[in-house]
Amino acid sequence: MALGEFDLIGKYFTRPARRAVLGVGDDCALIAPNPGQQLAVSCDMLVEGRHFLPTVAPQRLGHKALAVNLSDLAACGARPLAFTLALAMPRVDEPFLAGLAQGLFALADAHEIELIGGDTTAGPLNLCITVFGEVPPGQALRRDGARPGDALWVSHPVGGGLGDARLALEVFRGRVALPGDAFDTVRRAMECPQPRVVLGLALRGLATAAIDLSDGLAGDLGHVLARSGVGARLVADALPASPVLAAQPLALRRECLLAGGDDYELLFTAPAGAQAAVQAAAAQAGVAVSCIGRIEAEPGLRVVDAEGRALADAPAGFDHFRD
Repeated sequence: MALGEFDLIGKYFTRPARRAVLGVGDDCALIAPNPGQQLAVSCDMLVEGRHFLPTVAPQRLGHKALAVNLSDLAACGARPLAFTLALAMPRVDEPFLAGLAQGLFALADAHEIELIGGDTTAGPLNLCITVFGEVPPGQALRRDGARPGDALWVSHPVGGGLGDARLALEVFRGRVALPGDAFDTVRRAMECPQPRVVLGLALRGLATAAIDLSDGLAGDLGHVLARSGVGARLVADALPASPVLAAQPLALRRECLLAGGDDYELLFTAPAGAQAAVQAAAAQAGVAVSCIGRIEAEPGLRVVDAEGRALADAPAGFDHFRD
């Protein structure tokens, strides 16, 4: 007999409440931030065919659904507390649910957070997670704090870089062919992003502005510039690339680095004299960071090469309703 909605929730998504005052099972959950903390809240949706492919393993889908939301908390410098899950699916598929829950809770346990509620319904496969975090008043990282003279930084894996997720998408589209090991590497970047929560916490009081990279570096940087009322000079040749991406033609490499989404790294600004402190924060978080440009007073984004020459037709970011 197929599971009903509440049996499904009970079997795969109900765990004893640990940090929450009241978790799954009531009309509302109750969470209590630590005294003197502000609540940080973010919500992201993953839709099959738009944000993930039908071929993704359910464990990886569960991981990514939570990871992209934790990435928003990281960009705010918030410590995760709890999350909710709204899940629509065409039918009850228990092997899928078991894998989804495994990937979801493995990442949740790694960040010591818990699922406190949500909803399930029949429909096209769609996962919507809302995350809750806490941050001390006045210490949240925001998009509106970049100032002229600030250095522009981006995080990335040690020995790796940006753009691998976009390269994996181009393989799925049939535009690029990669050997097995290389494809496995970029596919993992696409399906298993790692939220930079520890780095976000380490950047409190140091970064002047921050955003996570979900829709492409050029586009996401544009949000920071618009909110801060400044411009930027971005050195395309300073963008970190993995060995797999570095082996691709220059035009494709720049497209993946500047316009490729799904990186979920932190793009942030910091005072020009804070290089040592930024590097120390990255080392504390176990990630690498690269300085890729600077903030300028003149509005707009100027993308240049290593010699300072402007790049014509530099790729832009992703827009859900234009692309």
